[in-house]
Amino acid sequence: MGTAQQHDRRPAGRRILSLFAAAAVTFAASVAFVTGAAPAAADPVEQCTATHGAVVAVDFGPFGGGVVRGCDTTPTTGYELLRDGGFTTEGTRHDGPGFICRIGNGSFNSGTQYPTPATEDCVLTPQATAYWSYWIASPGQASWSYSPLGAMDRKPGAGDVDAWVFGGTDVGGTTGRPTFTPDDVRAGGGTTPDPSDTPTDGPSMPVGKIDVPAAARWVAQQLHDGSHVVDEGSETPNYFLTTEAAYALAAAGGRSPALDKVVARLASGADEYAYAAGPEEAPDATAAARLALLAEITEGDPRDFGGHDLLGDLEKNVCLTGPGPGCTAKGDFRGASYGDGQALGVLALLRGGVVPPAETVTRLTQLVCEDGSVTSILIGPDEFCDGDPMTTGLVALVLDEAGGHDATVAKARAYLKKAQLRSGAFPGYNGSTTGSVPATAYAAQALRALGEVRAADAAIWWLSREQLADGGFGLDEGAEGPALYATAPAVLAGSGTSLVTLTTKVPEPTEPPTTPPTTPPTTTPPPSGDGPNLRKGVAYLTSPAHLQQGRYYAAGGPTGRADFGLTIDGAFALAATGHDNDALRGIVDFLDRGGKDGEARTVHDWTNAGSAHAMGGSMGKAALLAQVVDRDPRDFGGKDLIAGLADAVCTAKSAQPDRSCADKGAYTYAMSVFGQSLGVIAQVRAGEEKAAKAPVGYLAGLQNTSSGAWPSLIPPTGDADVDSTAMAAMALDLVPGDAHAAAVAKALAWIASKQLKDGGFPGAAGNSVNSAALAVQGLSLDAEKYGKQIAKARTFLASQQNADGGFNVAKEGQRGSDLRASTQAVGGSTGISFGVLARSLDGTTPNPVPSSSTTPVIVTPGGSAGGGGVVDAGGGGGGLASTGTQALGLAGAAAALVLAGWGAVVAARHRRTAVGGDL
Repeated sequence: MGTAQQHDRRPAGRRILSLFAAAAVTFAASVAFVTGAAPAAADPVEQCTATHGAVVAVDFGPFGGGVVRGCDTTPTTGYELLRDGGFTTEGTRHDGPGFICRIGNGSFNSGTQYPTPATEDCVLTPQATAYWSYWIASPGQASWSYSPLGAMDRKPGAGDVDAWVFGGTDVGGTTGRPTFTPDDVRAGGGTTPDPSDTPTDGPSMPVGKIDVPAAARWVAQQLHDGSHVVDEGSETPNYFLTTEAAYALAAAGGRSPALDKVVARLASGADEYAYAAGPEEAPDATAAARLALLAEITEGDPRDFGGHDLLGDLEKNVCLTGPGPGCTAKGDFRGASYGDGQALGVLALLRGGVVPPAETVTRLTQLVCEDGSVTSILIGPDEFCDGDPMTTGLVALVLDEAGGHDATVAKARAYLKKAQLRSGAFPGYNGSTTGSVPATAYAAQALRALGEVRAADAAIWWLSREQLADGGFGLDEGAEGPALYATAPAVLAGSGTSLVTLTTKVPEPTEPPTTPPTTPPTTTPPPSGDGPNLRKGVAYLTSPAHLQQGRYYAAGGPTGRADFGLTIDGAFALAATGHDNDALRGIVDFLDRGGKDGEARTVHDWTNAGSAHAMGGSMGKAALLAQVVDRDPRDFGGKDLIAGLADAVCTAKSAQPDRSCADKGAYTYAMSVFGQSLGVIAQVRAGEEKAAKAPVGYLAGLQNTSSGAWPSLIPPTGDADVDSTAMAAMALDLVPGDAHAAAVAKALAWIASKQLKDGGFPGAAGNSVNSAALAVQGLSLDAEKYGKQIAKARTFLASQQNADGGFNVAKEGQRGSDLRASTQAVGGSTGISFGVLARSLDGTTPNPVPSSSTTPVIVTPGGSAGGGGVVDAGGGGGGLASTGTQALGLAGAAAALVLAGWGAVVAARHRRTAVGGDL
């Protein structure tokens, strides 16, 4: 690529580089404690209700059985719900009990676990065409969602339903879903709670009123020089937030000198905001739509705003086909990656007096999920769909304005009524019980426009209680600090308007209006730096609660089984930052010197080096760690990993049922682009370019030559994945010469095109920390060109760091620090390809192994009923359950609750951010 990294590359170098951040968020099933533990009694199903406990259903249909339900009145995790619900499980020999390979229940065929050994030996990870997939549904959801979290990480709420189905799924979880609905197996065997339980139809709530003038004053105070918003630590305008501020000022006070100044600044920055690719290229559709709406709201001309015909450019850049560059499907505004961008493009045309192309409106209707919610990401037709109240509110408003889609709007309205919490708030995502200010504001706007006045009033009442003393609003319920992204839509909701109706052209008021501030005070200069706090992140990764005896991360359970793949990810993170080299030394010594976990396993029980099941990706990952810290990959843990990789190069595609070789040039049992890339990097760093020629060629051949993206799986399934594309780009960038320079450049351009407006990137769990971290590493191969995107992504990562130093899995979904996401975020945010990652251990001393009776000892050598229908699992003991959770002790249970299981990733959505089935 011609970057400084490329020029300064050398074998076994000692530069401070970044972490390999390629591991998965979680995997489809999680950690079992003890497979043969004494059985625990399942709670009778009738004890679970719509407001108490959770239900799990397992479909034994592929094995001649039916759907069996179980109940847990006090579920802590999805895994505990399955086990305490009356089901037994078994893992794989390679990954241990942490990967659920078999499930059984005493009510079917005497508790036989399926699949049986005759069809699946459970030695390695099952194929993505035949495994137990994990599905979830929260109260109010009429359809299943593929779980973005593993069963050990997911924490079911009251009234939730989980399902396990054997078979296959495609990438994205669009196929293989349960044949029964959540309502078929819910507590009580009936439907979800009626919307009458919500504030919409319940008792009248107190009248609430947002202090709009106070909110507008706070918004004005966020303007730099009174004209634009800047991010902390930056002098560059944040045009997106500046448009938000303009909308809020227009809603609060109408036309004013303060608003005129903001509009003028946005007009002067139109080239930079909406036409960054150049005047001859398609504009950023979302930016063009937002500017057009601002012109229409403030009585300007959207056909001559900042020197651009915004409406004309939107009309000219509608995708005729898809998928393709900038187009997910026919009808997209080119380059719009989010549902709100599509909706705002349609609305801008409508408000400008232009009839939108029919396919652009149709495209909006394709984002409506089965339950009436609207997904925030521009998914392709028939892809997995999981919506949220915020996007649903906006799209419902736009479709209602467009007309001709009454049934779709009614469906969205019904969803919003069901999604509203008893407090009057709306959650940020399905299944959450915490109110979100932006979601509540958009939902309130839509409900008022659609005639649901009481529901809208309830939402406004909740918003009024969330307004802070300075006038602003935080993002979530109980937030202590304000955010413009939340305050702007709250101002519109409090003013009784929306982007559909907002205008500064209003009748003369009967009372003197509140004068908005014309000279907002200067904001306090923010602290320097816009990335995560890496020292806090390292402290989280090395805390005794996570790093077992300072040597490895556990896979959960009381036996002290190590998660070697995650442990190496942690080592990469420490190597990238250099903030705790003694802790890094402890990990490396443990792996290199034959250290054994609580089950007497070494790292090569994970790589399978030297065996008939040698795993190319795992060997590559372990070899890479040796290279990073200047150990010998030809004698790491007693194995020659470089020779092992050479032996693992496939000479031909293996015949089924043997699935060791995907094709010529692939590594054995490398089931993902990540695994293939790791092997390539390890071989190239070892100077084995000739031996790596076939693997490099196979990896390069997996790239979509049209888009520049790589898929996640091997064999490829046609998907396009940010994480895998970044990984493959780093691998090919390492190959000497310029043969792959064009492929790498195209890959980076594709990654940049997938960046979301808040700086994040789409991944398996939504707006993903993993994907953002890997994108930073990939784009840093050409940091000069993609500096702005890298800065935005680092800011996004910082926004997902918690007080304990760890990181959330994604912007959406369950809150709380996740160990796997944290390893990737800490090192990925440093932005240097792990293809040249290096960290000297000279002068280091491994931290002493703490003495504890509650942690595993680490040994370092030398130092009946079948048929259809729904069957309920019994409430007694016997052979129904085999959890033993009451007898395991608090230490093992706590570890299992904290740490997700690892191993191979077969669940398709999980694979989208996974290192792969061998890692």
